[in-house]
Amino acid sequence: MTPHPMDTLRRALDLCRQPARFWLRDDDATAPTPALDQLLNLTRRHHIPCTLAVIPAFSGEALAATLRPHTHISVAVHGWSHHSHAGPAEKNCELGPHRPPATVLAELARGFAHLKALHGPQFTPVLVPPWNRIDAGLLPGLRALGFTALSVFGPESPSPIRQINTHVDLIDWRGTRHTKPAAQLVAEIIARLPHGPMGFLTHHLVHDTAGWDFLAQLFTATADHPGCQWQPLTALIAPENQASP
Repeated sequence: MTPHPMDTLRRALDLCRQPARFWLRDDDATAPTPALDQLLNLTRRHHIPCTLAVIPAFSGEALAATLRPHTHISVAVHGWSHHSHAGPAEKNCELGPHRPPATVLAELARGFAHLKALHGPQFTPVLVPPWNRIDAGLLPGLRALGFTALSVFGPESPSPIRQINTHVDLIDWRGTRHTKPAAQLVAEIIARLPHGPMGFLTHHLVHDTAGWDFLAQLFTATADHPGCQWQPLTALIAPENQASP
């Protein structure tokens, strides 16, 4: 009989010499929605810290008021408007080389200030580029804006600013655009364990039933497991590990 994917994950965590560090990032928040409520309640119930990548141009006091009671939630800057400036034959990209760097950085500064003012202590000075893409030429300018880290998708790479990336995406964006099979997701999580913190990426606005079910099972299996620690993003940004500008 094929073991349940969560049994496979728990056995892998049993073998960890020290607790594996997990963190959760959810992208594209702008306003209160039933899907956001579901995410907030699910993570609160299981004591899972979560960083919401919020789109500044379309967010305001309504979202801030919804998030304030949820002390396990932090807010990161998801670009400015999540608008692609790439050409028709290119992959979507808001923070690419298609506009003058000063224009892009000015938008990011505006988004930073807007979210910091709205969310106060829940604000985290981390940039999450829309579509996980950013022109490398912009990276040296991020620290001057106040950003302490960058979060994209995939293995961390040398950078003038600290990277705290996500590594496993709930959604199969390149295929079905639905939730990946549970066994595949668990395999991707286990594959990341030897390589440092595992960032799990979600998009609450597009989750199907299978996605919510997987998250509930994942949190149930790992929240109290001694081989795993779900940490807030801020705990993973250690100053002594930051790259020099």
